[in-house]
Amino acid sequence: MPSEQPKTRLSIRHATVRYLDKVIFPELTFTLHADENWAVTGKSGSGKTALLNTILGKNNLVNGHIRYPLYEDYLREHPVKDPLFGPRHLMGFVSFQPRFRNKQNMTDFYYQQRFHSWDAEEVATVAEYLEQTLSNAHSHLVSGEVRFPMDWVVRNLSLEALTDKTLIQLSNGETRRLLIAEALLHQPLLLLLDNPFSGLDVDTREFFHQLLGQIAAKGTQFILATPPEEIPDAVTHVLELEEGKTKAVYSRQDYLHRQPGEKAAASWEPDPEKLRRAIPVRQGDTPPFHNAVRMQQIHVRYGTSVILDDVNWAIKKGEKWALLGPNGAGKSTLLSLITGDNPQAYANEIILFDKKRGTGESIWEVKHQIGFVSPELHQYFPYNSTCLEVIYSGYTDTMIAMQKRLTAEQKAHVLDWMDLLEILPLKDRKFKFISAGEQRLVLLIRALIKNPPLLILDEPCQGLDQQQKDHFKNVIEHVCKQEDSTLIYVTHYRHEIPGCVTRLLKLEKGKAVSSG
Repeated sequence: MPSEQPKTRLSIRHATVRYLDKVIFPELTFTLHADENWAVTGKSGSGKTALLNTILGKNNLVNGHIRYPLYEDYLREHPVKDPLFGPRHLMGFVSFQPRFRNKQNMTDFYYQQRFHSWDAEEVATVAEYLEQTLSNAHSHLVSGEVRFPMDWVVRNLSLEALTDKTLIQLSNGETRRLLIAEALLHQPLLLLLDNPFSGLDVDTREFFHQLLGQIAAKGTQFILATPPEEIPDAVTHVLELEEGKTKAVYSRQDYLHRQPGEKAAASWEPDPEKLRRAIPVRQGDTPPFHNAVRMQQIHVRYGTSVILDDVNWAIKKGEKWALLGPNGAGKSTLLSLITGDNPQAYANEIILFDKKRGTGESIWEVKHQIGFVSPELHQYFPYNSTCLEVIYSGYTDTMIAMQKRLTAEQKAHVLDWMDLLEILPLKDRKFKFISAGEQRLVLLIRALIKNPPLLILDEPCQGLDQQQKDHFKNVIEHVCKQEDSTLIYVTHYRHEIPGCVTRLLKLEKGKAVSSG
């Protein structure tokens, strides 16, 4: 007898999918069967996040159909009278960019707020956020089978030590754990995850790989958008997208043993003329200095929590440093002292560009000499500007573009940079409507546009596909050929560190455990 076909849980057939005025999938077909868990891969902008949003019902189908047999089966077993109860109630979504709200239910957080202790009362703690999540969960779900009770979620996502922290004080890895906890408390039958491993340290990535296995074992299926090198053991199938179309479908085993059809070039070399225009020789328009940064016995605490403890760090002009350490080690806080975003900078011994912090210089004088990008800056950046306007704001060191104050030469310089990194067609697109990887490239150009003497790149490759990473890493190598360029590079992937980096500071639990 022929084997019984696996039960269908989700079906998209010959769908044309639009978002606003753009067709993002001209002909989308995808089927999720029972006991399957999928990884979705592809280059930046290929449609990975768009597929998750289509499944959630956020995008418009103008042809074809999408069916949710998992929802139909649930209603047969759990009659629900609420007319608003729909398939989306059975799905959990963990986004790449969290959008938390304050206690007044407004999303008016700003980047520096996480370093201001007096703003904490406006923001929920982890414990309050989880309790609110549970109270908001649909009554039909929490009254039925509870696969993920609160104590299981808190324990298995290692949230016990975070319950008193406010949402804006969480590190990147801690935020990821909280977002997955939030999704699980809604008892989803299908969990959708958008790049859940991005920005996580080695141990935390392994933790998440194991957690997905536990989630699958409890009967919740998942679909995750992820780079090709991050395929968890619990994944059964892989969908590879390219420009909104299905490029290939694999079983997990076939995908891991495939022979890639396209070999990446050994080394990407930018056009020399484009490179010369984008990275002009620094003309000495900044005051001379010997030490870019000098920090002595740095100590930062919030309440009873010590974030940095007796950290010493000296960065001479022209040195290239890697700043490493696990999630929550204090890296972002240390950088916030340098950029002037943390008010505790004035309670510590910090010298920038040979001037002691707090001796008369303005924060804008400091920021003018620093190019900076980080996951947190990305998270809180205003999304309604065009890509050009976002990059323009790098000249003013704000999050607001002031085009009238820019010269024609500065505007042309922005176009040169976008051309160099091959995103010139995005110049008039709204920042919020491009992919996360494209957004990160825009913010990277914003950091580089001034050709600053100190460049701070905090997880700069987060969200980029492999080709974009190779391009950007090569550009940074060229930037650092200027002997007076000083670099601080933060990453959890050692292979991403540019070859020009020769020095290292490693933090663990707020302490410097390695330097040299």
